[in-house]
Amino acid sequence: MISPPDRAALVAEAAAIISRGSKSFRLASRLFDRETRERAWLLYAWCRACDDRTDGQTLGHDTRKVDAPEQAFQAIAEATGRALAGEPVGDPPFDALGIVAAECAIPHGFIRAHLDGFALDAAGWQPATERDLLRYCFHVAGAVGCMMAVVMGVSPEDEPTLDRASDLGIAFQLANIARDITEDSLAGRCYIPAEWLKEAGLTAEDLASPVHREKVAAIAARLASLSERYEQSGRAGASRLPFRARWAVLAAASIYGAIGRKVAQRGAAALDSRVVIRKRRKLASVGLAFVRASGSGSEVERQDLWTRPR
Repeated sequence: MISPPDRAALVAEAAAIISRGSKSFRLASRLFDRETRERAWLLYAWCRACDDRTDGQTLGHDTRKVDAPEQAFQAIAEATGRALAGEPVGDPPFDALGIVAAECAIPHGFIRAHLDGFALDAAGWQPATERDLLRYCFHVAGAVGCMMAVVMGVSPEDEPTLDRASDLGIAFQLANIARDITEDSLAGRCYIPAEWLKEAGLTAEDLASPVHREKVAAIAARLASLSERYEQSGRAGASRLPFRARWAVLAAASIYGAIGRKVAQRGAAALDSRVVIRKRRKLASVGLAFVRASGSGSEVERQDLWTRPR
């Protein structure tokens, strides 16, 4: 028989996971009140484990080919189902999900939507259109934004605020894709819509080729520009959160937004090595976010933005 999970031990393990898996998210999460911070860490631990086991990574790094990706996905889906049913799983990230989902009444639809993104990766899916790309970004990141919003106290019935949370998650994922085009290509992954590739006269196999650097850099800049549109919408939604949550969200938006902007600024040079945001820049983002969180904010229309499925 598996013992009931120890919440304090799971929080400590989740804190260690986010410290190694995402220094940016950890920094932003420190701005939450203690209860929200712990819950954010518990949720992150599950998201990180699902991502790692689907992509063959260790805490988001060192991607390697997964021999049986669909079996790996079925294993995380089964463990997730047990956690949501209130069963002890004996696997810390999944027990962490069980706790935070119960404490915050996270809608299971958001959790299933996130799993759907991993199912796409396990099947070797590639987007045909920009809408396909945005749908994928919702599954792997926008749904996380919705779950995080609920953790921060947003009602699951507050669809407009959840739309903004989804937009911010989509923005983060688009920035990641822009940053990781070469790395993903070398690992056999392509998240660039086929219609974009056709317009550029490229194939998925061309994305890591030095011969096509300028064309690939233009695609990365296009992704960064698209990311910025969703980022602005997500920032506007932060005004509806309590102050500390608003501060944390705006800090994360500044840090991740800086990734996309740096990719666009560096052009082809951004393909040579992974774009990183230095600690000094991150701390400056935290300070700027405090100023912005203290203001009244501004409303940004969502006109022409893709909207998450209900």
